[in-house]
Amino acid sequence: LAFDGDADRCFVIDEKGQAVTPSAVAAIVSLSEIARAKANGNRDIVVLHNLLTSRAVAEFIEQAGAKPIRTRVGHSLIKDQMAATGAIFGGEHSAHYYFKDFYGADNGMLAAMQVLKELGSQSLPLSEFAARFDPYFASGEINSTVADAKSKISQIKAEYPNHPLDELDGITISSADSESPWWWFNVRSSNTEPLLRLNVESSDESVCKALTDKVLGIIRS
Repeated sequence: LAFDGDADRCFVIDEKGQAVTPSAVAAIVSLSEIARAKANGNRDIVVLHNLLTSRAVAEFIEQAGAKPIRTRVGHSLIKDQMAATGAIFGGEHSAHYYFKDFYGADNGMLAAMQVLKELGSQSLPLSEFAARFDPYFASGEINSTVADAKSKISQIKAEYPNHPLDELDGITISSADSESPWWWFNVRSSNTEPLLRLNVESSDESVCKALTDKVLGIIRS
């Protein structure tokens, strides 16, 4: 387990020395918190995840009988959403994990304890256990220094005129419902630096790589 300086972020490393993705951690802790809420008689359960977590996170939340709500990136915004929605838990791709029972704030230690509890409840090593919650392929966040972020985002939008687009936070462009394998990518500007941040995910590894190379090529051209 690794924590940042104020311990509101928790990173998990498996027995092979590989990082468990924060999305997998978010899914693991979501299921633990949902089960705890149900045991306490809660039936209208909400869990937050930001738009850069894996598609699998929302899928696991729904399968467990709770409602996933997709949010923008940012811990102050998510704290507000925790209060507004009554969510029991929230997870970010940046390894921030938020708990209703911790005043809706993020706490790396609580996330660590939940991961250890779930790991200890079964017999698989962490690498195999975590793999269950990480079924897709992702680029990770790739940062690029750009002179004109708005122009680059316009170029990217023009490259995908017929695909679903949302602008909740930056732009997220995704495959059509009929497409297989599915994919999505998000491009968003840094609030503090002249950077564009790219995240890509797909159900197919080669599609994920090709899409990453294509969009990154536009950003860095």
